[in-house]
Amino acid sequence: VSESTIRKRVKNLENNGVIKKYSALIEPTKIGYGSVAIVGVDVKPEKFLSVAKKLTEFNNVKFVATSTGEHMIMTEIWMDKASELRDFISKKIEKIDGITRTCPAIINEKLKEI
Repeated sequence: VSESTIRKRVKNLENNGVIKKYSALIEPTKIGYGSVAIVGVDVKPEKFLSVAKKLTEFNNVKFVATSTGEHMIMTEIWMDKASELRDFISKKIEKIDGITRTCPAIINEKLKEI
């Protein structure tokens, strides 16, 4: 297939919203983040959207999604050290009005990511 054909196909995928954006997949430990955690967050139902929005405002919170199942909101948080992660969760995240519980799971090794 020619380069121009590929360019047209990619442009078509972009125009149709199949390709939404391009990004780099970063290895947190290579840029100084030694502690990464997936944190489930439970909230009071009436505070659900305001808590989710507030979580997106922190630079160290790299991913925020609403979810079904065990927790209402799932986040991924990157910090330099485990002690900083603990402090960030207890002093920043848990202090947000409406949060009833946080459940952090420290990531030891990612086996697959896309």
